[in-house]
Amino acid sequence: MQIKSLKEICSLITKGTTPTSLGMKLNEGEINFIKVECLSEDGNIISSKMQKIDETTHDKLNRSKLQEGDILYSIAGSIGRMAVVDSSILPANTNQAVAILRPIKDLIDTQYLFYFLKDTKSQKNAMRRIVQSVQTNLSLGELSSLEVAIPSHPMQIAIGNCMNNLDAKIASNNALSKTLEDIVQTIFKSWFIDFDPVKAKMVGEKPTGMDAATSALFPDSFEESELGLIPKGWEVRSLDEISEYLNGLAMQKFPVIEENEQLPVIKIAQLRAGNTQGADMASGLLDPKFIIKDGDILFSWSGTLEVETWTGGLGALNQHLFKVTGKNVPDWYSYLSTKSFLSFFREIASGKATTMGHIQRGHLSESKLAIPNSELLNRATEIIEPLISLKIKTSIESRNLAEIRDSLLPRLISGELQIPKEMLAS
Repeated sequence: MQIKSLKEICSLITKGTTPTSLGMKLNEGEINFIKVECLSEDGNIISSKMQKIDETTHDKLNRSKLQEGDILYSIAGSIGRMAVVDSSILPANTNQAVAILRPIKDLIDTQYLFYFLKDTKSQKNAMRRIVQSVQTNLSLGELSSLEVAIPSHPMQIAIGNCMNNLDAKIASNNALSKTLEDIVQTIFKSWFIDFDPVKAKMVGEKPTGMDAATSALFPDSFEESELGLIPKGWEVRSLDEISEYLNGLAMQKFPVIEENEQLPVIKIAQLRAGNTQGADMASGLLDPKFIIKDGDILFSWSGTLEVETWTGGLGALNQHLFKVTGKNVPDWYSYLSTKSFLSFFREIASGKATTMGHIQRGHLSESKLAIPNSELLNRATEIIEPLISLKIKTSIESRNLAEIRDSLLPRLISGELQIPKEMLAS
C-alpha cells in the first residue's frame, strides 16, 4: 500500500470566493452557489440551502467552477464536512470556506478518497492542523499535505462501493422513516386537529380514504367549548393532563461514574443529531425512569425545541429534555399532540430574554386540544402505531448500518480486513 499526499493525487486543490467581496451579487441568476451550510454531516449536498449566482459571476469565479466528481471539503467553521459533486447540481460554484479537491482518476478512486477523508482518523488528523483565528479554518496548504493510504485500484473501488452501498441503504431507510412520519402527522392533523371526517359527515359526504367502521366512530356535528367548536362528545384537555412530562437531571445530579456502568447523557445536541456522538458520560446506576431507550419520546423544552422519537440507543435523560409518556392516551397520541404545539412553543421561547429560550410547565397546561373517545383512539392506534413502530425499526437499522460502516472503514483502509479477491473488479 502506498502513502501519498493529497496534492500528489489531485489535479486541483483550490477554494472559491464570496461574490460580494468582488462587487458581485448573490441570489441573482440560475447557477448554484454552495456554502458550508449546504454540506450535511452525512456527506450530502442540501440543495434547499444553495444560493444562486448569474452566468457573469460564475465566469469571473472561473477557478472554482465545479465539475462532476469533485470532492467538496469545508475548511472554515465546521471543518471536514464533505460531499461529492454530481451532475444534478451543475453548473455550480462555491465560496472560500469550501475547498475543491479534483482527484486524478488514474491514481485514486473518487468514492474511496471521499470515504478515506471522512474516516474518523483522517478527520482527527485534519483537526490537528486547523488555525484558530476569528473563525476556525484549515489552510489549503495544510489540507494538501494530508496523507492518503492508497491500496490497489481494484481495492479502492471495492472499498468505495462497499461504503457507498451501506450509505445508500441508510439513505433509503431515512427516506422511508420520513415518509412514515409524514403519513402519521397527516392522519393526526386531519382527524384530530382539523376534524376533516366530522366536517365531511356534516354535509353528508363520506370521509376521504376511510372505511365505514372507522367513519362511524366520528360524530357528524360540532359543539361549543372553550376552544370554540369541537366534535360533539369530545373533551377538552391540556397536554399535561393527558401526558406525563418527566424532566431529566443536571449533570451534577448524576451519580458518580463507575467503571463499565456508564451511559451517554442525551442532551439537546444528541436529540437533534439522533445519536450519542459527543455525549458526556454518566453512571448507569440511575433510577430507571431517567434511562432513555429506543422508542422513547423526547421533547427539548429549551434551545432548539424539538419533539422526536428517540432511536439512538440507551442513554441518560438530561435536564433540558422531557421524556413524554401517555397517561390517558396512547404514547403515539402524546407524541403527535405535543408535536402539534411546537410552533406555539417556539414562539414563546423566541420571546424569552435569555441566551437559550425555553418554555415552562405552565405552557403545557395552557396547551389544550379536543380529545376523542376511547373507541376512536383504539381504532387510530390500530392504524398509526404500526407505522410508528416501522419508523422506529427502520431508524434503528440505519443506526446499526452506520455503526457497521464506521467500524469497517478504518479496518479496510488499513488492510486489517481484505475484500475477497473474487469481489474485486478486474
